[in-house]
Amino acid sequence: MKKGNIYLLIFILVLLVFAIWVITPLDSNRFGRQGLSLGLDLKGGSYLVYQADLTQKDPSQSDDEAMEGVLGKIERRVNAYGVTEPVIQRQGVDRILVQLPGVKDVDEAKKSIGQVAELDFRELEPGQAGQVPNEESEVIWKKAVAAGKDGQEKELTGKYLKPNSQVVLNQQTGKPEVAFEWDEEGAILFEQITKRNLNKPLGIFLDNELISAPTVQAVIKERGVITGLDLEEARRLAIQLNSGSLDVPLKIIQEQDVDATLGSDSIRKSLIAGAIGAAMLILFMILYYRVAGFVGCVALIIYSILLLAIFKLIPITMTLPGVAAFIVSLGMAVDANVLIFERMKEELRAGRTLGAAVEIGFSRAWPAIRDSNITTFIACIILAWFGETLGAFMVRGFAITLFIGVALSMFSAITISRLLLRFMVRMVKSPSAYGVLK
Repeated sequence: MKKGNIYLLIFILVLLVFAIWVITPLDSNRFGRQGLSLGLDLKGGSYLVYQADLTQKDPSQSDDEAMEGVLGKIERRVNAYGVTEPVIQRQGVDRILVQLPGVKDVDEAKKSIGQVAELDFRELEPGQAGQVPNEESEVIWKKAVAAGKDGQEKELTGKYLKPNSQVVLNQQTGKPEVAFEWDEEGAILFEQITKRNLNKPLGIFLDNELISAPTVQAVIKERGVITGLDLEEARRLAIQLNSGSLDVPLKIIQEQDVDATLGSDSIRKSLIAGAIGAAMLILFMILYYRVAGFVGCVALIIYSILLLAIFKLIPITMTLPGVAAFIVSLGMAVDANVLIFERMKEELRAGRTLGAAVEIGFSRAWPAIRDSNITTFIACIILAWFGETLGAFMVRGFAITLFIGVALSMFSAITISRLLLRFMVRMVKSPSAYGVLK
């Protein structure tokens, strides 16, 4: 036995063990790993499509820069919100798709993710001292401004906040508050503003809505708190402040709560159907190709495990189109083995030895496997491009999943199947065991 074949076998075995470890779901609290992530159509959740108003972006920014900035901040908000395996993608020029598997409250998702979250501080207009603002309409507010480090007058807004805001409970009242901390510039502004507003209310506005008007009781520099919120509002505001305000306003153009289109019963039936189909395939391969068919089935099982591990590591969120692509790639992996085995049988009928038939069969089947897979790659690239351009992300997901599956099937057919056959022909030497009758 050549050392190269032994080393390759060891490598494949190590790869297989690692793949099994990757795809095996364990206790997430201890190991931090779970099974494959499921998309909205398999798990349910919230589906949101936002449209950005690019007319209100900073003139110094391009449309792409503004959209990338918004996309990054939405991702940070979603991650802080605690959604597992979200899908956040740009659609076309000014749209963003947000899929939140497992999140059923679409209204709460909208508030947490899509709000601009522009925080600013305002003080009472002169002559209103002593008034207690219960509603915004009762008093007149003006932007709180002060001199910065460079001596220039600046508005005190959330852009000077450090990204470490958090929800705390007031030790006296037990009510939630959002504790925040200013950067150096914000601390200078806040100190001046609180100094001149001692014993006066200071309005805290979020997207031009008054959310709190605490009375300034001391000169404050680096830190402060926002009061008057319930626990969920405080949590949402802390997330928004830490992610930063969105660069442009967003408008919801599509929203829905998505129930899993495949319920648990349908998934169970689908798994049963898949198991029956796999059993029939294995039976046909073994009966028709004998030893070679057995080798092909083993290679197919290894291929399936490796492919699922790749989906988990990338990671790829499994949806119905993704499942369809996975099944198609399995069919193409079987097809590659069928081409190889038929070539082998031709060589055996021509009087070749088993070893020579294996090598020549693979070399002659390779051009057909290569060309068919290249055409599939081209189709996948075109589908992925159209899916990205037209916003059809199910098509894009199908294309990407199929591309990965077909690429791995080439490795499986040419490397794993060949290696296993090289071992088998040393143990089983009768041509009839490979489906060739004399």
